[in-house]
Amino acid sequence: MTSRPLPIVPARDGLSADCSRCAGLCCVAPAFAASADFAFDKPAGTPCRHLQGDFGCGIHDRLRPEGFPGCTVFDCFGAGQRITQQTFGGRTWRETPELAAAQFAVLPVMRQLHEILWYLAEAATLPAAAELHPAVEQARDATERLAGADAGSLRALDVGAHRAGVGALLQRVSDAVRTPAGPDRRGADLMGRDLRRTRLRGASLRGAYLIGADLRGVDLGRADLLGADLRAADVRGADLSGCLFVTRPQLEAARGDAATVLPPGLPRPGHWQQDPAGGRPAR
Repeated sequence: MTSRPLPIVPARDGLSADCSRCAGLCCVAPAFAASADFAFDKPAGTPCRHLQGDFGCGIHDRLRPEGFPGCTVFDCFGAGQRITQQTFGGRTWRETPELAAAQFAVLPVMRQLHEILWYLAEAATLPAAAELHPAVEQARDATERLAGADAGSLRALDVGAHRAGVGALLQRVSDAVRTPAGPDRRGADLMGRDLRRTRLRGASLRGAYLIGADLRGVDLGRADLLGADLRAADVRGADLSGCLFVTRPQLEAARGDAATVLPPGLPRPGHWQQDPAGGRPAR
């Protein structure tokens, strides 16, 4: 059974990274350690050695072969350009070093607020959750007000508490859309599991650990994937078109192909294996 695709979400404008309007915040603020995700160590607050003078990445077109898949799965959801252009009025940590600490501290807060806006924008389009749309719009307005605050207010914000409140609302949205509900696997450890014969249509996989799981050809219609860990999950030929709350980082972390059916508006990761025949293989 093929899933009914989710509607395209125009309200997500501004919720995707525009590095040309940012100051390379994600290349400076966080620390990373030499691992399968990063080729070398970098302390927090120190620019990556590949950061260019114009805030561009010198190896952006070859991050994976250069040993930086961790960079490809990061998405600030547009927080970087908002901080640079709105919160700090176009001033950057490089030209005004005294702003560096504040800009770097605001990044994780703004990123969470923008991720919340990403989910709420989708929730507002779901017909099955129409009775909850007023509450969703109120949550969006409240989140926008928080994101539009000054740097001091953002640094003092208990973003975890706000996220928890919105999370409860998104759970109600999920319950409405997934009626009748599939299996409840919230937070389940499904790492490395062969799930090809497991019924997951309408399932709650919120926060589930699907690292390395085999989901080839699986119909995940109406499954809630909010916060699910899809690192190295094999979704080749899977139908994700009707899944709830999918993000670009989740897709970038997974293994897919030309036959994987994506939710509208989400790009197919460039590193996914392409079908040489140019079409979908038979299932």
